Amino acid sequence: MKRRAARSGRGEGRPLPTRLAGPGESPGFLLWKVSNAWQRRQRAALQPLGLTHSQFVLLAAATWFGSTETLTQARLAELTGVDVMTTSQLLRTLESGKLVARDPHPDDPRAKTVTVTAQGRELARKAVVIVEATDEAFFAPVAERVGEVVRLFTDLVAASAPDAPAANARSPTSAA
Repeated sequence: MKRRAARSGRGEGRPLPTRLAGPGESPGFLLWKVSNAWQRRQRAALQPLGLTHSQFVLLAAATWFGSTETLTQARLAELTGVDVMTTSQLLRTLESGKLVARDPHPDDPRAKTVTVTAQGRELARKAVVIVEATDEAFFAPVAERVGEVVRLFTDLVAASAPDAPAANARSPTSAA
């Protein structure tokens, strides 16, 4: 009797008060499962290079953007979406591996510039090929719609930005 009383209300007769028939209808749960599967594959692919995916993201971004601008730790955090403290820890690891160098910033005594070493650039070149091949294999089941997947992810990233307009606003790319 107590069990039935506890299940009354929304989602009556179910163990949780949900409007969904089950977790398989939850976009958040499915995203979590897909993200975990994708991360496992990337982790396995990058392991022989001695990189975590987070380290790869910072190294690749520093290689890419560092070719056109003077990077700071804060700017790298902004470009990648990795929080500043985590960026600092990851850069410390990359620096100890002689993949990046941090030097005093010429204009801001509180900041340091981040530059990728020749060794770091070579590793980034190898790693990006591996990451892209892993992505291609992972997304192969939806290869014909990968452009749509990228647009959806782009919309979600934009909507999640700290300065994003109201959550219900749709971007021009999501309007159909």
